[in-house]
Amino acid sequence: MTDLATTRGILETLIGFDTTSRNSNLALVEWVEAYLDRHGAAHRRVANADGTKSNLLATIGPNVEGGAVLSGHTDVVPVDGQPWSSDPWTVVEKDGRLYGRGTCDMKGFLALALAAVPDVIAARPQRPVHLAFSYDEEIGCLGAPAMIEVIGRELPKPAFVVVGEPTDMQAVGGHKGIATFHVTVTGREAHSSQTQQGVSAVSAAVKLMAYLVDLAERLERDADPASPFTPKGATLTIGMVNGGTAHNILARECTFVFDLRVPPPLEPHKVLAGFFDLAKAADAALKARAPEAGVAWHMHSNVPGFAPEPGGAAEAFARRLAGDNGPPRVVSFATEAGQFQRGGLSTILCGPGSILQAHQPDEYVEISQMERGVDFMRRLTEWAAS
Repeated sequence: MTDLATTRGILETLIGFDTTSRNSNLALVEWVEAYLDRHGAAHRRVANADGTKSNLLATIGPNVEGGAVLSGHTDVVPVDGQPWSSDPWTVVEKDGRLYGRGTCDMKGFLALALAAVPDVIAARPQRPVHLAFSYDEEIGCLGAPAMIEVIGRELPKPAFVVVGEPTDMQAVGGHKGIATFHVTVTGREAHSSQTQQGVSAVSAAVKLMAYLVDLAERLERDADPASPFTPKGATLTIGMVNGGTAHNILARECTFVFDLRVPPPLEPHKVLAGFFDLAKAADAALKARAPEAGVAWHMHSNVPGFAPEPGGAAEAFARRLAGDNGPPRVVSFATEAGQFQRGGLSTILCGPGSILQAHQPDEYVEISQMERGVDFMRRLTEWAAS
């Protein structure tokens, strides 16, 4: 039967692959494929356009409707500049915790799912368990949509999806969506004493950013006090700003990046309609002064919110397997759950570890959390065989 030692061995292997989103995840995928081959589990890739990264789909059991999807992402966030006290690519145990990049977010869940594969096969399942491992979740949930499309087109419809993001092994039924935008303001360089000769991209960008700051404050004021989220309403933050050459040169370029997180069913483009109008007006005004100047923007990612499903099949399933009788829960961080839900699948978040440890130096997962995950997978095996 699935045990903690087996799961930990798989986790140690997965952590050893540096799958920071800027890197390929194919070495990890190849290892998982070889593992699945040893156990006779069918699998296939759903790769990105140039084949440098791939999702991985696997089916354990009969090719029939009513199965469970165990979903997780293979990529992790960078460790650059973080003061780690141990090698982030090696699992280190200390004080009841397993340290390493991805132990919590979210290779711990991947290890649990893989450790359960031989048990599910041995149980002669009547219902399938599907593994759905994605790439590039951490930079905008970019990989999962193509995989979800394949699931909808080629697999008998699953009954539910469990996305194993860190939730302390509790069922979480909703989260905000997130949209990220990159904005580039172009001006014309000139000596700063000759403002009539040039256009400062920084000055123009400041006006746009000031609008976003005001919008963020307005969204906070207008938040529904009955909202279950923390913070309750939509949030908007400017994450990066770059521009200019020197104090005495009118800046030729200024770029900034911002994100907007909205509770369902709010849509980012509606919230940002006033900003887009302002950006268009600024673009026209800049071009009137210098034809090469202007404002350009693009949406880098748009991850839909995950709406609670009262009485949903996925939540009932996860609560039963996790032994969770707590109140309904939602979170503010975004995941692939909203994408699965938009694909027509009942979905729930439930996985080991806490989001408070994710993305941190000395990231860890409590061993007790992994033990609860082992119990979850044992009950999953019993369900598949029933």
